[in-house]
Amino acid sequence: MTDLAVKTRPQRAPREGGPSSGRRWLLPVMLTLISLIWLFPLLLALVNSFRDYAYTAKNGYISWGGFTLDNYTNAWAAGDFGLHFMNSVIITVPAVILTLFLSCCVAFVVARFSFKFNLALLGFFLAANLLPPQALLIPVYRMFRAIEVPLWVSDSGTLLNSFVGLILVNMAFQIGFCAFVLSNYMKALPRELYESAVIDGASVTRQFFQITLPLCRPAIAALAVLQVTWIYNEFFWATVLLQQGDKFPVTSSINNLRGQFFTDNNLVAAGSVIIAVPTLVIFFVLQRHFVAGLTLGATKG
Repeated sequence: MTDLAVKTRPQRAPREGGPSSGRRWLLPVMLTLISLIWLFPLLLALVNSFRDYAYTAKNGYISWGGFTLDNYTNAWAAGDFGLHFMNSVIITVPAVILTLFLSCCVAFVVARFSFKFNLALLGFFLAANLLPPQALLIPVYRMFRAIEVPLWVSDSGTLLNSFVGLILVNMAFQIGFCAFVLSNYMKALPRELYESAVIDGASVTRQFFQITLPLCRPAIAALAVLQVTWIYNEFFWATVLLQQGDKFPVTSSINNLRGQFFTDNNLVAAGSVIIAVPTLVIFFVLQRHFVAGLTLGATKG
């Protein structure tokens, strides 16, 4: 009788909560606060880029009013953004395309072929990312000054003051990282695909262009977004290797917005927003591929 009563006794619903239930709201609140703190300077710069300098000088930057669009027109004219945007395109587009293509070649060799110096080759390409650019400033500058090129490549007759030199140095510092990421990505591809391709008579070149590159499209798109952002925003090597102001990339336009005796911070903020727009557009256009490239394989065992 007792056993029957125990079996027929209605089961209680599990209690919600517990010792940790009161702290469930803590993590979302902390993440929200951290996000707001991180976004506050960016939002403040964005708002003040639409405000008049005289108004903010009188009422402070944390105030409301004095909105105008003159900062953007003045920044575009004073910074000569049209010329410098074109310079950034000339530098960024070839550097990104060549970096990704050469990285795919290196990664394919490392991932698909086994030989004695397999990992050493990858480490050699990755070594450029282990040294700070400042440590290589003098050797790279002297090397580029000693390498002679035709005058149609550079007015100086060397790699200094040329777009080619800046493209090469950006490629040298980015190929290692991209090859490392792509090699790990390619190693996860099924070997059965390549075995079937070999049986069908596909050459190594055909395997690379018709099998590997299409399957690596998400990873390549994710790296393309990162590379465009890094090379487009690069300022150090442009300052060192370029000697003429009409060849500087768009990031140098900010210097043209600074006065000798005072700086209109609202004008600088407007110029910064103008510079940031292309990278934001590229990110939102490739956002789906970027997220897919970062999360692919995250759920595999």
